[in-house]
Amino acid sequence: MPTQSPLAAGSRSGVARSAGAATEPRKAAPQTPGEVTVVDPAMVKRAVSAAALGNAMEWFDFGVYSYIAVTLGHVFFPSGNPTAQLLSTFGAFAAAFLVRPLGGMFFGPLGDRIGRQKVLAITMIMMAAGTFAIGLIPSYAAIGVGAPILLLAARLVQGFSTGGEYGGASTFIAEYAPDKKRGFLGSWLEFGTLAGYVGGAGLVTLMTALLSTEDLHSWGWRIPFLIAGPMGIIGLYLRLRLEETPAFAQLEREAHAREKERRAVEKRIGIREMIFGQWRAMLLCIGLVLVFNVTDYMLLSYMPSYLTSELKYDETHGLLVVLGVMVAMMGVQPFVGKLADRFGRRPVIGAGCLGFLVLSVPALLLIRQGSLAAIAVGMGALGLLLVCFTAAMPSTLPALFPTKVRYGSLSIGFNVSVSLFGGTTPLVVTALIGATGNKMVPAYYMMAAAVIGGIAVLLMSESARKPLPGSPPAVETEAEARQLATAGATG
Repeated sequence: MPTQSPLAAGSRSGVARSAGAATEPRKAAPQTPGEVTVVDPAMVKRAVSAAALGNAMEWFDFGVYSYIAVTLGHVFFPSGNPTAQLLSTFGAFAAAFLVRPLGGMFFGPLGDRIGRQKVLAITMIMMAAGTFAIGLIPSYAAIGVGAPILLLAARLVQGFSTGGEYGGASTFIAEYAPDKKRGFLGSWLEFGTLAGYVGGAGLVTLMTALLSTEDLHSWGWRIPFLIAGPMGIIGLYLRLRLEETPAFAQLEREAHAREKERRAVEKRIGIREMIFGQWRAMLLCIGLVLVFNVTDYMLLSYMPSYLTSELKYDETHGLLVVLGVMVAMMGVQPFVGKLADRFGRRPVIGAGCLGFLVLSVPALLLIRQGSLAAIAVGMGALGLLLVCFTAAMPSTLPALFPTKVRYGSLSIGFNVSVSLFGGTTPLVVTALIGATGNKMVPAYYMMAAAVIGGIAVLLMSESARKPLPGSPPAVETEAEARQLATAGATG
C-alpha cells in the first residue's frame, strides 16, 4: 500500500517532521501539499500487472475483430463485391468508436467520483459480455438482416465500455507509479495491449492455417469471441483485488474532511469543466492521441486486411508478419519506456512523429513490393516507430490533467480523438483507396497524422520525473523522501 512521508506543512521543500515519521509506514495517512507519497513496490507491481493484464484481455477481444474482418464480411455482409464486404465490416468496426466518447463521458466522471478501480471492473464486465455475444450471433444466412444488426449492437456495447478503459487504466498506473519510473511502468499498459493483439492474431492465424475456408466461415470464426467469457472473469478477478490509487484516495480524504467544499467541488466538476476548463490540455490530448491511434490502427488493425484485399497477399503469411512485428514491439517496449523517463516524453514522441513523416512512404513501398522480406522490413520499421507512442503515451496523457478531473478529461479527450480519427482509419483508408485507386493512401494518412502529433509535441510541457498535477511527489523509498526534503530545504 502506498504510504505518505510528511514534509513540512505547506511546502514540498520542507524537512521530515521526525525520523519516526519518515521510517514508519502508515496506512492511508492524511496528505497535504507538503507531503511525499512513498509507494509500496509490491502494490505498484500488482497495480501495473492487473491494469496491463486487464487491458490485454480487453484488446484481445477488441482486436480479434480486426484480424478476422475478411471472414466476418462473408458471414454477416454477403455480396459479390469483396471491397463492399470489407467496407461493411469496417463500418461496424468504426461504429463502436462513435459511441466511445459517450462511454468516456459516462465512465470518466464516474471514475473521478467513485474511484478508478470500481469503474475498471465495470468496463471489464461489459467488454467481455459484448465480445462473448458476438460469438453467439447467427449468420446472415440463418436470420438475414438481423445478423448484422445484432453484430452492430454487440460492437456498440464493446465501444461504450472501451470508452472508460484506456483513460482509467493509464490513470491508475500513473497515480500508483513513482515519478521517476512513470514512463517505464506506464509502458507496460501498452505491452498488455500488444500482448492482447498477439493473442488475437496468433489465434486467428492458427485457425486460418488449420481450418478450411468453409469451416472457418461456418463455425471457426466464433472461437476467439467465445473465449472472451472466461478471460473476462479472470480480468475481473484481477481488478477487484486492487486497492484505490493513492492520488484518488488523497482526494477522497480531503473531500471527506471538508464536506462543504466537497459539495461545491462536485457541483463545479461536470462535463463542462472537464472539457472547457481544461481546453488547452484537451486539445493537446486530442492531437497526441490522433497520431498515436491513426498509426496504431493503421499498422495493427488495417494492414492485415490491406495485405490480403489490396495487395492480394496470402492471408496466413500476412498475419504472421504482423504477429512478428508485434512480438518485436513487445520486446523493446519497456526499454523505450525507460528512455522516456531518462530523456523525457517529448523527445521520444517527437522522434516517432518525425520517423512516420519521413519513413511512411519508403516503408509502404517496401510492403508493396510483395516479398516476405520486404514486407517484414517495412512493417518492422513502422512498428518500431509506433513503440515511441505506445511506450510514452500512457505516462504522458495522464500528466496533462489534474487529479480531480484526470480520469474524466482524459477519457473524453482520448475517445473523441480515437472515434474521429483512430477507429475510422480502416474505413476511411479503404474508402479512399477505392475512390482514388491509389494504394499509397495509408502512407499519406500516417504522414498527415505525424504532422499534427508533432505540433502537439512542440506545444506540450515535459512531464518526465515530475509529480502529476494536483498530486504530491511520489518516490519509492523513505530515503528518497528525505533526500527530496533535504534538497528542497537547501535549494
